[in-house]
Amino acid sequence: MKMKNLKVALYFNEPNPELYHKSDSGIDSLHFEPYFEIDKSSPLDEYDKMVKKLKKIGFSAYSLNIKDNIDTLLNDYFTNKPDVIFNFVELFREKVELEASIVGIYELLDVPYTGAPPMALANCQNKQLTKRILRHYGINTPDFFYVDKIHHKIKNSLRFPLIVKPAKEDASVGIDNNAIVHNDKELKQRIEYVFEKINQTALIEEYIDGREVNVSILGDKNPQVLPISEIDFSQMPEHLYGIVSYQAKWDPHHEAYHKTIPICPAKLPAKTKRIVEKLALKAFEVMGVRDYARVDIRLDKNLNPFVLEVNPNPDLTEDAGFMRSAKAAGYSYTKTLSEIIKFALQRKKPT
Repeated sequence: MKMKNLKVALYFNEPNPELYHKSDSGIDSLHFEPYFEIDKSSPLDEYDKMVKKLKKIGFSAYSLNIKDNIDTLLNDYFTNKPDVIFNFVELFREKVELEASIVGIYELLDVPYTGAPPMALANCQNKQLTKRILRHYGINTPDFFYVDKIHHKIKNSLRFPLIVKPAKEDASVGIDNNAIVHNDKELKQRIEYVFEKINQTALIEEYIDGREVNVSILGDKNPQVLPISEIDFSQMPEHLYGIVSYQAKWDPHHEAYHKTIPICPAKLPAKTKRIVEKLALKAFEVMGVRDYARVDIRLDKNLNPFVLEVNPNPDLTEDAGFMRSAKAAGYSYTKTLSEIIKFALQRKKPT
């Protein structure tokens, strides 16, 4: 398949891009030694970088912010007729559940697009459903229960400590240091927080105290497990739990961001590595994701693995976890992007 001069449209949705303006202030007020350099660029700049990289290797690429307007997407598609859509739309009108609906539009247009199909996105978005599917296929995941409304008394048969998560969010939204609870009172308070502040139902699961690894997988028909990455919590201060919180992922002015240090490839015993790779690949397949995904796994003190989440379409910025694993596998940044585009194009029906 010839890839040169193919038109690639990078569609994303940021209805308020002005909110991404970053101030230069803040670095001098940190009360800890930063591990990572604090990037002053906007996350939106990454789409421009991707376009430039794709152009350098021969694609006719451009990006488009649809800004919560479906007509913007449709008008561009029918005007420019891209050969493939690189899908970066993660929510629409502030509703994460509409991510799958946008992909449904691509399906109706019969245009090749990157990443997971609608059903996989919807299933992975629903953490309770994900865990039930994983359990059905014999994939180990922490014991859990689900709360769809606030009760006066929460019935709980799990062992403390527990971690309370929004049931239908991703990117660690709603997960901070207070998400881990140790008694019924804290549990009830945190569930109420998820309902009232995050406007979500709650998933409660047993907290696995141990190591955390991220398993990135690249491919569609023949997916490839990339080198495993571990989040090193050894530098985490005593007042912070060893979890990948929202602050650890996205707030460069928070201490957790600088104390969750990736190690890739992870240093695991050979047997554990094989078990984790096999488990992640099975989770990838049963959840129906494709092209690129990341499976997050906790290892308890005896190195028993527990799948936390299956993440379709993870962050593809150059310094993100997926690209770190791709680089460790010998893929350049542009090679990884072009491989993902290739997977989408191979699904195009012959005319």
